[in-house]
Amino acid sequence: LGLIITFVAIDVMAASGSTFVPRAAEISLSGAVLWFMLAVTLASGLLFGLIPSLQATRSDFERTLGSSGRGSTGSLRTQRVRRVLVASQFAVAVPLLIGAGLLLTSFTKLQRVDPGIDQNNLITARISLPRATYMDAPAMEAAFWGQLTERVGALPGVVAVGSGSSRPPDDLGMINNFNLEDKPAPPDQAEPVAPWPVVSPEFFQALGIPLIRGRMFDERDRADAPRVVLVDQAWVRRFFPGEDPIGKRLHSGGCNRPDCPWLTVIGVVGDAKYMGLDDPGWGTIYQPVLQNTWWSRILFVRTTGDPLSVVPAVRTIVRELDPTLPLSQVATMDELMANALDAPRNFLALIAGFAAVALMLAAIGIYGVMSYFVQQHTRDIGIRMALGGRPAAVLRLIVGRGMRLVILGIAIGVGGALALTRFMTSMLFDVSPTDAVTFAGVTLGLVATALIACVIPARRAATVDPAATLRQE
Repeated sequence: LGLIITFVAIDVMAASGSTFVPRAAEISLSGAVLWFMLAVTLASGLLFGLIPSLQATRSDFERTLGSSGRGSTGSLRTQRVRRVLVASQFAVAVPLLIGAGLLLTSFTKLQRVDPGIDQNNLITARISLPRATYMDAPAMEAAFWGQLTERVGALPGVVAVGSGSSRPPDDLGMINNFNLEDKPAPPDQAEPVAPWPVVSPEFFQALGIPLIRGRMFDERDRADAPRVVLVDQAWVRRFFPGEDPIGKRLHSGGCNRPDCPWLTVIGVVGDAKYMGLDDPGWGTIYQPVLQNTWWSRILFVRTTGDPLSVVPAVRTIVRELDPTLPLSQVATMDELMANALDAPRNFLALIAGFAAVALMLAAIGIYGVMSYFVQQHTRDIGIRMALGGRPAAVLRLIVGRGMRLVILGIAIGVGGALALTRFMTSMLFDVSPTDAVTFAGVTLGLVATALIACVIPARRAATVDPAATLRQE
């Protein structure tokens, strides 16, 4: 049964993991892994079968033969082993469930992140100009992009066309260091860095990134004009909180020589994500493409309807402008946003699967131990009932005995989780590894599950017929 589940799981992993695991389609169960698994399984069966066998051979046979079959409860050591195993199952389940809970909380918050753009009806594709053809012909490159933007913009249903070196939410073309004129980095410290997209003037309209202050790029920002940049609000909060950044100047890429051109901030735009939805918020600097040539650009086309419907026409236009150029990495912005969540979603599913198995084993363990306890103490329970014991008291006795083991295991597990979840910090987004709500929710859920598992055999014990029980040999 385990092998069947394994092969099904491998097929699911190969199909769903292609977006974040290299060569996922080649995942298979190797012979070495299979034999190792079989060896561990057989060793586990022998080990846990050997323990009760050894205990049986060391029993006090005279006392065992003199006791009633149904009333035999085993030695104190045997009972202690059972209790330790049940408590251990809960102790192991708690960190797994809390880890899954933290990842679920993190994933939920990640889904709610505003990428800073309007992702509806937006298609994207990469076009890489061959340097051998266009390197020494900047006018030829500018003409290609100008004609492409104009012709695609004239297509029916197209409302905006732009291009840039970066694509939200996690396709960052370049990250660059810089030095501020007003706040230069000390000689013994590294210069600050930030995402550095190179974009066309139409880029912001195509992506729906608003202008907050100043002006956008336009025809004034040519290669022979003074160098300019746009920055986003996160950059302003980072470097000029409470100040007007318009007119501030900076050097690019560690260039501090007297002949290095200054880049002047001419506007502030809305925040957008280029380093993943969990972008740390370093701030972004935009430079006009006419002042910083970028050979491989991403085309952004916004439409009034289904954006995929314009792809054939865009391919035709690109082919007519240059038959050697392919239109690659075609994807809607909705697809890119969904893909950005694939890795955390699948990791969450993996951890949640382990946690669910651990919870199931823990629930089965406590149910099995309490059922065995009821079976072995049926005669004692019958005597208690015959002497006036109330069913509610029997119920409390059985449930209380089981829940003491559960509470002990959970307490140990919570302590382990507090130590282990700190290593998950890099996997979490906007949630503490010791999040009190998650810890409390998992603890209450485990207690409720264990309570149900204990109540079922306890109810059976509370309905014992004393007369029938006492008549049994």
